[in-house]
Amino acid sequence: MRCQVIKEKFPDFLIGDLDPKTKEDIQAHLSTCPFCREELENLSSMWTKLGVLPEEHPSQSLRTGFYSMLESYKQELEQQKSKHSLGKIMEGWFARWWPRRPAIQLSLLLLILIIGLAAGYSLNATRQTTKDLAQLRQEVQSTHQMLAVSLLDQPSSSDRIKGINLSYGIKSPGPDMLRKLLHTLNNDPNVNVRLSAVDALYLYHGQPIVREGLAQSLSKQTSPLVQLALISLMVEMRERQAVEALKRLIQEEELQPEVRNRAEQSIQQLSF
Repeated sequence: MRCQVIKEKFPDFLIGDLDPKTKEDIQAHLSTCPFCREELENLSSMWTKLGVLPEEHPSQSLRTGFYSMLESYKQELEQQKSKHSLGKIMEGWFARWWPRRPAIQLSLLLLILIIGLAAGYSLNATRQTTKDLAQLRQEVQSTHQMLAVSLLDQPSSSDRIKGINLSYGIKSPGPDMLRKLLHTLNNDPNVNVRLSAVDALYLYHGQPIVREGLAQSLSKQTSPLVQLALISLMVEMRERQAVEALKRLIQEEELQPEVRNRAEQSIQQLSF
């Protein structure tokens, strides 16, 4: 079996969801392939660490603070980027160290040219290595994503929460991963799993599929905790499309008073 085929079966191998023949083939391949064996050991170690994580029940105030903290962090990064741009740094460096005498300037330019030529030869030699490393990182991300999706299909709620936690480490999740998180938010029978899905989806709220899905999800929720979490998320996102969904929500006769009050306040906040 080829390495790529073996890697695709790692999630099922770790949860024991393979027929004996396939499991035997994978074990035989691992005995001869150190690369696949190392990757499986890394995934197994991650699985073990996730297994000892306690199941948390965050309060509503903690969740609101969490969203505010993430938003502040993003704004701080943008400010640092504009403050310490490469152009300003290079300009200050040249102004301080670049010699004023033309002869010395010419000598330095020749030295830089020689260094550039040497670096060019070295770059050609290492370009293939860089390409291989990028492909390897992509394969690890793909395996990471497959493992998260596989866990979201497990009957145990703790396993499904582990799958959601794994999604935090995915830098660029594909549409299938995002749809799976939205499906979990709308259909999972466990409230804690749905709350975890809300927090995970906030990280990707810049994706159109996520913004639209979160707004639509509000009308599908029956748990007051999930409703409050989604309402808080809509406010943090400044999602004006959620106003109509909030207006429909407050028309429900069986809606909890706390949820109704929060929805009415959010409509006013989003309408400005």
